[in-house]
Amino acid sequence: MMNIPLFPLGMTLFPEGVAALKIFEVRYLDMTRASFRDKVPFGIVTLNQGSEVREPTKQVSFAEVGTLAEIVDFEAVQPSLYAIRCRGQSRFKIDHSEQMPNGLWRADVTLIEEDPSVEIPPELTRSTTTLQRVLRSMDEQDIPDDQRPIFKPYRLNDCGWVSNRWAELLNLNAQQKQHLMTLENPRLRLDLVQELLEEMGAFRAPT
Repeated sequence: MMNIPLFPLGMTLFPEGVAALKIFEVRYLDMTRASFRDKVPFGIVTLNQGSEVREPTKQVSFAEVGTLAEIVDFEAVQPSLYAIRCRGQSRFKIDHSEQMPNGLWRADVTLIEEDPSVEIPPELTRSTTTLQRVLRSMDEQDIPDDQRPIFKPYRLNDCGWVSNRWAELLNLNAQQKQHLMTLENPRLRLDLVQELLEEMGAFRAPT
């Protein structure tokens, strides 16, 4: 068990995923500065109710499963504005959470085991070949690594990695993304992602 600060957001961070954030509230300015200085992660959790910005009269609730976030890029744009880029680490389950007097949430959490490495079966290869095309398009556009929505190294034959990247890229609502993130079976997660890709017409030949 570990105790960490939480950042409830209207997004879902996946392991090895990217979160680019602008920080301006005092409670999060202090949190991110300490996180970057001490090289310790904080937790990103998906909001179920309430706002990302503190509104004392409104209730806030968030998902019980989140993801540790490691700050990889930190820029103090102004004294009261930070631009940070984070990489998702392990998932965790909240055992107990408490809001501090300054509005920051902290929680005792238990880490969830990493996805087992599962090779992509033949019936799900369309998901990875389509993702390869997306990555090639980024190469052709000369998009710098620090501006891409996907961190290297690419693990294009791994069910968990490919399903997580698609879950981030697809236009899904926060609850759908959260559901995919919490699934413990990476093969099942990729099954669901491929169904979504089929529904969205991602595999249709261009006309």
